[in-house]
Amino acid sequence: MRLFLLLSGLIVLVPALAWLAGSVMVWARAPDRTTPAEPPARDFFLTAADGVNLAATYWPGRTPDAPGILLMHGIFAGRSGYAPQAAWLAQQGFAVLTLDLRGHGGSGSAAHTFGLTESRDARAAFDWLKQTQNGAEVGVIGISLGGAAALLGDDGPLPAQAFALICVYADIDDAIRNRVAAHAPAPFPALLTPLLKHQCKPRFGVAPDRLRPIEALRKVTAPVLIVGGGADAYTPPEESRVLFAAAAGPKTLLLLDGMNHDRASWADTPAYREQLRDFFTGALHNRPRSSLRQG
Repeated sequence: MRLFLLLSGLIVLVPALAWLAGSVMVWARAPDRTTPAEPPARDFFLTAADGVNLAATYWPGRTPDAPGILLMHGIFAGRSGYAPQAAWLAQQGFAVLTLDLRGHGGSGSAAHTFGLTESRDARAAFDWLKQTQNGAEVGVIGISLGGAAALLGDDGPLPAQAFALICVYADIDDAIRNRVAAHAPAPFPALLTPLLKHQCKPRFGVAPDRLRPIEALRKVTAPVLIVGGGADAYTPPEESRVLFAAAAGPKTLLLLDGMNHDRASWADTPAYREQLRDFFTGALHNRPRSSLRQG
């Protein structure tokens, strides 16, 4: 009888704890550490299609029709942390737009949805930048959550002319399993992954299969730069290689030696900046190349 009661309790308790963990994942919010932009950059607000207000910063390019770059951060980050990188890209001649995805920084409160509803933020920002640059080509730097947002739109990936996808997960199943495994031993990854991934339907109204950036990437024929951390436990190098293989157009794979997910997401060395500049200079001027790099 005691064993029966214990097992019954576990059957109720484990799913309840998984639901609580899922709630923390989708509603946790990092503190707003936004700092005002310094001219010539300017801060302003955009509105996503579903009415969420989005805090953004724009750096003008060398000319009114200069190619644009939309830079989107990862989870629990924000646009201010990427201001030095954005300012440097603007110095290279690009117009740059950064924004706080919903539920982050100065943007409106909303649940995190692994790129699903964040794709509405990405589309609003992309359209604004495209119009502001008088129809010039626009590339995207999507970091982790920001990369998923660039790919998971209701109408498919953003119609960008180039994508730099940094530490982006391929499939929600693997994303959850990798993150659980990074913090808990077996059998927890096998036990918790299905309990967490099947919360997609009640929380977001979609099946887990909707959260597969790799399937969206197969539709992208524009040049793609896949960046991963060589020591990333959340998005392992093998996952970056799988994404690289899925890209249909010209593509480059860059693995950053010894970097975990956090370090690779915030990579900003002079050499790394130059690699981003060279990629976008080529891609946005129709001079793409396919290559493999180890960084």
